[in-house]
Formats: sequence, structure tokens, C-alpha cells
Amino acid sequence: MSDLSYVRKEMQPELPPPTRTTGPIAWMRENLFSSPSNTIGTILALVFVAWIVPPLYSFLIGNAVFSDPEGLRGEACRFEGVGACWIFIQGRINFFIYGFFPFDEIWRINLMFAIGVVLLIPLLTPKAPFVRTAAVLFFLVYPFVAYWLMAGGTFLGVALRPVPTGQWGGLTLTLIISLIGIIVSMPLGILLALGRQSKLPIVKTFCVGFIELWRAVPLITVLFMASVMFPLFMPQGVNPDTLLRAIIGICLFQSAYMAEVVRGGLQAMPRGQFEAAYALGLSKVKTMGLVILPQALKHVIPGIVNNFIALFKDTSLVSIIGIFELLNTVRSAGSDANWSSPTHAVTGYIFAGFLFWAFCFAMSRYSIFMENRLHTGHKR
Repeated sequence: MSDLSYVRKEMQPELPPPTRTTGPIAWMRENLFSSPSNTIGTILALVFVAWIVPPLYSFLIGNAVFSDPEGLRGEACRFEGVGACWIFIQGRINFFIYGFFPFDEIWRINLMFAIGVVLLIPLLTPKAPFVRTAAVLFFLVYPFVAYWLMAGGTFLGVALRPVPTGQWGGLTLTLIISLIGIIVSMPLGILLALGRQSKLPIVKTFCVGFIELWRAVPLITVLFMASVMFPLFMPQGVNPDTLLRAIIGICLFQSAYMAEVVRGGLQAMPRGQFEAAYALGLSKVKTMGLVILPQALKHVIPGIVNNFIALFKDTSLVSIIGIFELLNTVRSAGSDANWSSPTHAVTGYIFAGFLFWAFCFAMSRYSIFMENRLHTGHKR
């Protein structure tokens, strides 16, 4: 072993301080200016924002009309250079939300939505208490209570003023159609997807024919058939409610698309999952219900939520058969001569678009939350 050792006689030059890895500057360096292409894209995006934001701000806020102390209505928005006519939204907000529902009975709609929210919170919150109780009440009891509150009549000895479905409308009707479509189309789609993979020829043929038939026609055609053609096939004197026919058509139409989404999840399951379940002695029904189907639905959450969002937006199509959902109420209110102005119609459509965006964005964020919670190790 040598006794020689090395001792440094000169100091090394000082090194520069390390690059910051946290903070806004580090985030911008990593996400906005990490490469020449990202830098060019960031600059173009900033130029676009600088070009579009000032006129938007001027129209929506800067030159907008927010108050009408003199009660001028549309005249307050008829001046040159006036932006959004927000007083139009303020003046017709009840019509946009409740439609033609009697004003003194609006408390019934508010109570219906309050009960629905209270029951939905445990169902949408992981590990919430009273989930089974909330599920039983929401799916078995709440539909009858909600219909009684909306339509009126006598229920459990309490009488409410009857309100025909022709007076339902606005955001309320949009939410009703969407909620019923989502709740009904989901189990129907699962049954159709399972039936399409069945080995029984009759069941498989029926499910394939049903799915292909409803996917081959646009929703607007389904609504026209439900409104115009369907009564012709009914016995004389039998004329189902227009809203009911539209809801049935939307549910059947949406269930066909839901079936294909679920079928994609079922086909993505590896064969080993079936074999492992059979090795444990599970029957085919238990294998599908306890092992395969939960995993398949977990994998296709994005597709399911995408169908729900499409359904929510497609409710605007019912306006073609005379149903006053949110978009149709906005269009109808815009034809009021008292509110006539150059910008009131655009303001109404912006308001409706914002409501659609808010609900769709909420569904999207909740689906992301559920994906992150249920990925259980398979997420890459």
C-alpha cells in the first residue's frame, strides 16, 4: 500500500448557482419556453390573447349595460357602442330558468332540486354515509316526488295546483331531460352491450338490430318521429304527452351509443380475468357482475361521461318539436319587442352558452376525479 496522498493546492473556480426548480419562473421555463417550438407557440398564444381580450372585455364588461334604474328595458341597450345587454338577462332570468311555470308555484321547482341535490351528494361523494339509503330514495322515491312537485295533483293527501308539461321549460326542463336520459340510458346501454356479446342468437340479434337501428338515424329524426309519426300508430284517442315521447326517444337513442361504449370496455378485458374468476368457482353471472363489468366500466369512464355531455347538449334539439328548453326560451325571449336591441340576442346566447359550459365542465372534472380515484395501479 502506498503512503502517497493527493492534496489540492489551488481552489477550484466557483460554480454558478443551481437553476430554480420551483416558482413561477421555473414553471414558465419548463412549460412555456422549454424548446424553440414551445416558445414560438407561447408567443403566438400571447399575441392572440392580446388581440381577442380587449374587445371581449369591452363588449362583456366595459360597454355593457348592467342596470336599468329608469325601466327602459331594451331602449337602454339601443345606444351606439353599447356592449352586452345584461339587463335583458336580469329581466328574463325567471323565464330562462323556469319557463312558463306559474310564478307563485316556483317554490315547487326549487324544492325539487334541493331534494335532488341532498340525495345526490352522498351518491357522488366517496365513502359518504347513508349511500344505500340515498340510492333507494333517489332512484325509487324521488322520481314520484319530483313528478308530483312539477305536475301537481294529490300525493299523500297533499294537493298541489296542476301544471301541464307545456308550461315546463327553461333550464329546469333541460336538467330534467338530461337527468332522466342519463339515469335510464346507462342501465339500458349495459344490458344491450351484454346482450350483444351473448351466445343466444335471439338475444344477440335483437341487441345488434336495436343498436344499429338507433345509431343509423340522427337524433333530430328520432324527435320528429316521436312528435309527429308516433301518435299515428297509437289507438284512436290515445295521445301520449309530447315531452314524454321526446324523453323516451332520447333515452332509447342514447342507450344505443352507451351500449357501444360499454362493449368497448368489455372487449378490452383480458381473457385471464375470466379464467381467474372461473378458477375461483364463480358462475358466469357473478363473473360478469363482480369481476368483469366493474373493471370494464372503470376503463370507459371517459367515454361514458362524453356521452353524458353530448346528451346534455343535445337536449337543445327538442326545441324543434315545440318544447321550450333553455335555448328555446332564450330564443323566444329575444323576440320580445320590449327588449329589442342590437345586442340583447347575442347576450342571451352567451348566457345560455355559459350555462351549458358550466354543467359540461363540472361533469368533465368529476369524471377526472373518479378516474384518478379508481385507476388502482393501471394508469400509465
